[in-house]
Amino acid sequence: MATTATEVEIDHSLWKPKANPWAIAATVALAAFMEVLDTSIANVALPHISGSLGASTNQGTWVLTSYLVANAIILPVGAWASSVIGRRNFFQLCIVIFTVSSFLCGIAPSLPALLIFRVFQGIGGGGLQPMAQAIMADSFEERKRGLAFSLYGLVAVLAPSIGPTLGGWITDNYSWRWIFYINIPVGLLALVLVQRLVQDPPWIKPDRNNLRRLDYVGLALLTISMAGLQIALDKGEENDWFASNFIRIFATMFVIGIIALILWEWNHDHPIMNLKLFKFRNFAICCFLMLLVGGVLNASTVLQPQFLQGLLGYNATNAGKALTMGGLALIVVMPAAGIATGKFPARNLAALGFAFFAMSYWYSSNHITLDMSFRFASWLRIIQVLPIPFCFIAITNAAYVGLPREASNQVAGLINFVRNVGGSIFIAVTGALVTNRSLFHQARLQEHMQAGNPQFVNRVYDLGHFFGGGADGTYTAKAYIYQLLNQQAGVMGYQDVYRMLAWMACFMVLFAFLLKKNRPGQGPSASEAMH
Repeated sequence: MATTATEVEIDHSLWKPKANPWAIAATVALAAFMEVLDTSIANVALPHISGSLGASTNQGTWVLTSYLVANAIILPVGAWASSVIGRRNFFQLCIVIFTVSSFLCGIAPSLPALLIFRVFQGIGGGGLQPMAQAIMADSFEERKRGLAFSLYGLVAVLAPSIGPTLGGWITDNYSWRWIFYINIPVGLLALVLVQRLVQDPPWIKPDRNNLRRLDYVGLALLTISMAGLQIALDKGEENDWFASNFIRIFATMFVIGIIALILWEWNHDHPIMNLKLFKFRNFAICCFLMLLVGGVLNASTVLQPQFLQGLLGYNATNAGKALTMGGLALIVVMPAAGIATGKFPARNLAALGFAFFAMSYWYSSNHITLDMSFRFASWLRIIQVLPIPFCFIAITNAAYVGLPREASNQVAGLINFVRNVGGSIFIAVTGALVTNRSLFHQARLQEHMQAGNPQFVNRVYDLGHFFGGGADGTYTAKAYIYQLLNQQAGVMGYQDVYRMLAWMACFMVLFAFLLKKNRPGQGPSASEAMH
């Protein structure tokens, strides 16, 4: 019996897919790109969606929230679903659900109907990211995983960058419904390619009996906690955060739900989330670092367009275009970072990436101004995204080392889960910090707008004459100065947030060195990863 087990283990270690691994990687990346793109493409279309369906702007934001909640719940469920029907079948099912739901979203006659279809779209999309990553991990040998993950990293980073631009262009030139319709041909192509190229490895053995073993309590607690977190984050600023009973209820729901989820999953025989993987030190550290990487990536993708639109008067399309050069730079840097994982230890690359993060955000904090040109905004985006490949690929690669290949589905689900959660948290927190810091600077600057300040008095006098003199001229002058004050306070608020991100990146440099030093292209053994 021991011999048989050894033979099976050898067979597993030597298994290779029949199709070219790069063809497989491109296929699953196509499906993942479609899903990641959809998380950001609808953002700029919300006013059009709300107006078309007779809803308020606040009601329209549920189009995003409903998708994110469903998406977050399904991310960790892929491993269990794969154990029931197989990973390839589950991946195809997710593509079908996502594609059909996209069509239904496009023809939705009302906001309630659109929200229901968006939930189903989020359910289908939630399984695509982790399964795509797990398929890549199993299709390549360890020394080539880093280069494969560079393709996945390009999907995860590039799609949110071009989403607002593409969404704005489609909405301005056609209709918001086409931001959903464009998923249909991509979904059909991905479905055909997956059927022809992707196969399950021998250690994934579907068992329909696992359908009865679904961790229903764990799924319920996951739903409660993620719904509480996403709704509290998405609606927090709109409802004045914890001053609102609405936000306090959902925040409490998250805290109670997540504590109960951890306790339940840790002691359950067939958990929906295998939290005991966190016993592996490398994996636990990688999850924490990936949560921060996801946070920084998503926050920066939102902060710059907001700054350009809110303070420099860009429309959604032009604000999105300013991110495009960063995406083009990633096309060059991602493969280079993937190759580097085969030559340098993962922790060194991650630390290097975080150091570059710190420098790029500190540089951004000192150079964003009200007279910033489009060219300079594009340059800022380039230097902000260049460190991402080194952090993203190194951490993703290190998350698998020392773990059995049978755990790849769970690893992919959890690493994508924490990245998405980090993104949701940082988008909400940095948005709130920009508002709070802007108000702080506004109050400080207003202290100088007093009759006893000669500079202020002289400025009002000069501008008053410029605007025609008299009481009306003086009133217009004061209004103009107040407008400039608010704009400057807003700039200073963004500068503060970029500095906070820079200091956080410095902390992440130190934390990266807690990872075990692996041989380039390989990882530590399971026993080494535990400690």
